[in-house]
Amino acid sequence: MRIGELSRRTGASERALRYYEKQGLLTTGRTAGGHREYAESDVDKVALVQRLIGAGVPSAKMAEIFPCVFGGHSKPTVEVIADLRQERERINGMIDDLVASRSILEGMIAEAEVAAGS
Repeated sequence: MRIGELSRRTGASERALRYYEKQGLLTTGRTAGGHREYAESDVDKVALVQRLIGAGVPSAKMAEIFPCVFGGHSKPTVEVIADLRQERERINGMIDDLVASRSILEGMIAEAEVAAGS
């Protein structure tokens, strides 16, 4: 598929897709006319990249591990595994903070509803 279709199917801008390619997160083929050609599996890969970016994982860290996960071209180093564990712990902390914030909001909503007589 071409870049426009991948953009439509994933919600990622064409600019973002070119950036992911530049960072080594996506690989593309080229048509005879030089247009980028993406595989069907790239739809899921872009979704993964977007989720990880949304969680604050730097693209450089993704670029280190993706060759190991997608294609098995190399084995992750001890450092890469340690970085991934650190990212996991950072995300777990974010989740804990969000759960605590939700709990506070639930309390505020309950108090507001009582005050409003709902």
